[in-house]
Amino acid sequence: MSAAFRKAAKAQQRPHRERAQPAARTKLGLLEKKKDYRLRARDYHKKQNALRALQKKALDKNPDEFYFKMIRAEVKDGVHVIKQPKDEITPEQVKLMRTQDIKYVEMKRVAEAKKIERLKAELHLLDAAGSGPRRHLFFVDTEREVKEFDIAAHLDTVPELVDRVYNRPTIATLQRETVKGPTDPIHLKKLAQQRKNQYDLLRQRIEREKAMFVISQKIQTRKDLLDKTHKVKVKKETKTGPAIYKFKFQRKR
Repeated sequence: MSAAFRKAAKAQQRPHRERAQPAARTKLGLLEKKKDYRLRARDYHKKQNALRALQKKALDKNPDEFYFKMIRAEVKDGVHVIKQPKDEITPEQVKLMRTQDIKYVEMKRVAEAKKIERLKAELHLLDAAGSGPRRHLFFVDTEREVKEFDIAAHLDTVPELVDRVYNRPTIATLQRETVKGPTDPIHLKKLAQQRKNQYDLLRQRIEREKAMFVISQKIQTRKDLLDKTHKVKVKKETKTGPAIYKFKFQRKR
């Protein structure tokens, strides 16, 4: 067959066209193709088979059967959702446990403990201004003694030094030597503010050391749970303490 003959035969062929939509059915939408009908029919039968399988599974199910997902699951907005247990743990603890190991946390905790001891030694026997009400009780026998009570005379000091809770010399000491330390009210107020800041720093370090201790305990508990020994949870995990487990005793050789 020559090339001219094939070209002439191809020119005589008419291109395939889809069947036109009748004017009376235009309002019903486009005419469905045969291929679209097969896809829709296959999808319909697939869904029907799935429904029949679920119905058969429901009929064959034991009504007395129980499993824990029955009480851990619920339906929200038509979607089956499984409840996840919430750990009593702060985001900071989660972040630190995921990025650091127990040795690093313990090292930081020991460093904080040493800083706390150093601050306590510096602030020993000192009272921060405004840290709490200061009371010194004196006992007397009669109401008259209460009305006539002179705290400066009782403490054997001058009235200007009564408010001091430390470094309060007696009158005999003042006659022999001068008062040691600052006496200017402005300077004393400044020192009191500095002392208060030191106590605030001490409180923050104590709280940080406690948080480090809790984190190290939780990490150690998770490491212990890797053991295959049978265990029973005695107490749930909280923000201030790890979960407590009771392990089955096994005699080691």
